[in-house]
Amino acid sequence: MNINEIARLAGVSRATVSRYLNNGYVSEEKKEVIRKVIEETGYQPSAQAQTLRTKKTSLVGVILPKINSDTISREVAGISDVLTARGYQLILANTNNNLEEELKYLSLFKERQVDGVIFIATMFTRKHKQMLKDYKVPIVILGQHLEGYPCIYQDDYRASVLVTEKLAEKGRNFAYIGVTDRDEAVGQQRKKGFMTVLHKNKISISDDKIKEGNFTMDSGYEKACELFETDSEIDSLLCATDTMAIGAITCIKEKGLRIPEDVQVAGIGDGALGKLIDPKLTTVHFYYKTSGMEAASMLTDLIDSEKGIHKEIKMSCELVERDSHR
Repeated sequence: MNINEIARLAGVSRATVSRYLNNGYVSEEKKEVIRKVIEETGYQPSAQAQTLRTKKTSLVGVILPKINSDTISREVAGISDVLTARGYQLILANTNNNLEEELKYLSLFKERQVDGVIFIATMFTRKHKQMLKDYKVPIVILGQHLEGYPCIYQDDYRASVLVTEKLAEKGRNFAYIGVTDRDEAVGQQRKKGFMTVLHKNKISISDDKIKEGNFTMDSGYEKACELFETDSEIDSLLCATDTMAIGAITCIKEKGLRIPEDVQVAGIGDGALGKLIDPKLTTVHFYYKTSGMEAASMLTDLIDSEKGIHKEIKMSCELVERDSHR
């Protein structure tokens, strides 16, 4: 079955079928006839021929740092919903938080093997910025703010302020488990919000009560154990992610301390596990799926428009009060 046979069965010209397949103008009457013939015959246009004709692959590359992450899965779900509805297929590239892998996939996708790229970023090195500067396909950055580039990012500073203010209502002896400052969003902005609230409330904190984890539950457990070995009187602990907070809670319970009576604990991100542990985790909700949908919509607009509009969108957040704070 080919386009000539579809034209013969529909009683129209080959050019009319071609316009129909490429979203050109065709009368409603002829559209309906062609649609019925295609439906009855099960005809599928050649993807290779369409690519040669339109110069589009209908593929979008999504570069992500960690595939088994609740945050990432919610973002990818949003991306997938929009791209599927708009006729695109996804190619997922998992980098396992390896910066060299990020650069490899950015390089692979930039030579127009895809129509566009969504880059779920963690940090930007000089090499990243140079490669993005020379990029040949539309790209949207998700999860980080990079001035001059289309991006969707979270209000990490405000999220940290909201949850720290809640802890500061009843807490005085604070500790913090964050991540590397090379990550501007989760590393720098969440720590900055935490420190701002402590300063505002005249609460001092020593350097040995600030630990650096690596996003994992194990690191939350390990760093919490280090903190409570240093000071068993800590009464408030904020973790930069829910995952690390859940690991920290396990350590605190093993030490025989009650949550929140002895120690109040909070995270950021509102992951699924925080709703299941006991006590349920106080946290901040980010609209991750909506962020993914916004990123996909922004990218397809850039692909479809010759000029496009580069937007930088900061998403809102919401404090979620559960049972792990006093």
